[in-house]
Amino acid sequence: MCIAAFIWQAHPLYPLLLLQNRDEYHQRPTKPVGWWDGGEILGGRDELAGGTWLACSRKGRVAFLTNVLELHTLPEAKSRGDLPVLFLESTKSPIEFAQQLVTEVHQYNGFNLILADMLSKTMVYVSNRPKGEPITIQEVCPGIHVLSNAKLDSPWHKAQRLGLNFKELLINYGDGELPVKEMTEKLMRDSIKADESRLPGICSLDWEYSLSSVFVEVETPLGRYGTRSTVALTIEESGQASFYEKYLEKDTWKEKTVKYYIPKLK
Repeated sequence: MCIAAFIWQAHPLYPLLLLQNRDEYHQRPTKPVGWWDGGEILGGRDELAGGTWLACSRKGRVAFLTNVLELHTLPEAKSRGDLPVLFLESTKSPIEFAQQLVTEVHQYNGFNLILADMLSKTMVYVSNRPKGEPITIQEVCPGIHVLSNAKLDSPWHKAQRLGLNFKELLINYGDGELPVKEMTEKLMRDSIKADESRLPGICSLDWEYSLSSVFVEVETPLGRYGTRSTVALTIEESGQASFYEKYLEKDTWKEKTVKYYIPKLK
C-alpha cells in the first residue's frame, strides 16, 4: 500500500510537486534513492522483485504507483514494480505506453499507475481495477490530486485528509519557494485513523483500520508493516529536480537528497 499527493501544472514555480509514502513489510530488502546502473533512472528499488514504487529519469519522465486494496490477489502475478521502470526505459508518450498496456494488465494484481512526461507536460493515470471492467486510461488535469489504494481522487478518509491538508499548506505558503521537508513532516507523518464507518469494507475491519492513516505502522504475524519510506519529488520550471527521501534502515530513519537538471526544461 502507498499514498501520494501531488500538484500538477498548477504552481508558478513547480510544474510537479509530489509527496509519497511507501508502505511495506519492514524486513523486505530495499535500496534507498540513488541512480540505477546506467545512470538514467533515479529512485528507490525493491531488491526482492527488482522494481520501484516511484522513479524519474534524466529526460524528465516520472512514474509512480500504488496497489489497489483487494481481498484476493494472484500469487503468480507479474510484479507491479516493473511498470514504472518499463515506462522510464521507453520512448513512448504516457498515453501511448498506457494504451500498449491494455493487453497485459490482467497479468498484474490491482494497480494505480501515474505516467508523466515533463517535456510535453502530459500526465496519464492508468488502472486495471475494478476487475472485469475496461482498463482506465485518463489524462490527469492540472491541479491537486491524491492517489491511495482506490481510484485517483477517491474519497477515502486518508486521501481526503491528505488532500485537504496539502491544499491548506499550499495556500498558506503562497506562490514562492516551498519548504518541502517541513511539508513532508506535517503531511506524511499523519497517523490519524478513520472511523469504522469510513472504511471501504473490502478486507477485515482490523486491517483496514490499521491502513486508514496516511502514516501506517502495524504489527502482523509476518512482522512489522507500515510506512518505511517518504519521498518528496519536486521539479521546478528551471529544470532542477530534487528527490528527497526519508527512509528506514535497520529501524533508524535516515535522509538522502539527490538533485539534477532536466536539460530541456532549463
